[in-house]
Amino acid sequence: MHKSIITIALLVLTLSGCAVVAEKTNFLSDTDLKSQAAGALGYTTADITLVSRRTEGTNTYAVVKTMDNKNFNCIVNGGNLLTMGMVNPPTCNQKK
Repeated sequence: MHKSIITIALLVLTLSGCAVVAEKTNFLSDTDLKSQAAGALGYTTADITLVSRRTEGTNTYAVVKTMDNKNFNCIVNGGNLLTMGMVNPPTCNQKK
């Protein structure tokens, strides 16, 4: 029992360390985020304004505004050392 608790604790510490590494090595620029969001939403990059962004672990959360005044929350996974720079297509949902 004692061994399994130690193993679980080490696993949790390792995984939380990975999240910190992913967050600190994120290299997605604002232009990259705008391009990713524009492609997912069917707009051009020029039609998108990045309102805000934050990175937590391997995910980057962005709020974008379109030229026709619609706001979207987008999540982009990847773009860091742990994903070897690969980025999954973003998931974007319109804010209400």
